[in-house]
Amino acid sequence: MSEAPAKSRYSMGSAPNMVRSLLVIGALMALIWFMTPRVNTLGGPVVDVHGTALTVAKDSGWPISEAVDLPQDWKTTSARYVKGTDGLLTWHAGYQAPSGNYVAVEQTRDATRGWVEAQTNRARRTGELQIGGTTWIKYERGGKVQNSLVDRRTDPGELTTLLTGTATFEEMTFVAEHLGPVKP
Repeated sequence: MSEAPAKSRYSMGSAPNMVRSLLVIGALMALIWFMTPRVNTLGGPVVDVHGTALTVAKDSGWPISEAVDLPQDWKTTSARYVKGTDGLLTWHAGYQAPSGNYVAVEQTRDATRGWVEAQTNRARRTGELQIGGTTWIKYERGGKVQNSLVDRRTDPGELTTLLTGTATFEEMTFVAEHLGPVKP
C-alpha cells in the first residue's frame, strides 16, 4: 500500500493566508465598484422640448402647446409624439417642478373617452378649475398619487389638452398658465 501524500501546511490555512486572500478579494471588489457606471442622481440629460415640439408641430400640422418661460428651477424631462390609447397620436412634454413633482402635458386631436381615462389612470372627476378663462376638469386618483386637469375639446379636429402627474393642482395651474403655442 502506498502512503497518502502529506498535506501541505499552506492548504491547512493560517491567519496570514486568510488576510492575504481577503486583501486580494477586497481589491478586486473595489476595482469593480469604481468601474461600474452609476446613474446621475442630479438629473438626466437635458431634453429639448421646444426642438421636439417644433418638429411635431411641423409634421402633424397641429397647433400643439408647450410650457414657455418656466423658471430655471423647472426641468424638462421628456418630449415625444407617439401613438397612444385608441390609436390616437399624442404629443407629450414632461416637466419636473422644483418640489420634485412631475407634470406631463398630453395633447391629441379628437380625444376619446378611452384616451382620457388612460391618461388620467381612470381617476375620478372631482370638479372644475378656471385657469386663464379656460375651464379645466379636475381628476384625482386616491391610492396612487396622480392628479390631472383636462381641457376637453369635443368639436371635430380640436386638440384636447391634459395635464397629469404627481404635481399638486397649484403646480399644474402654474404650468397651464405658461402653456403657449409652439412658435419657431
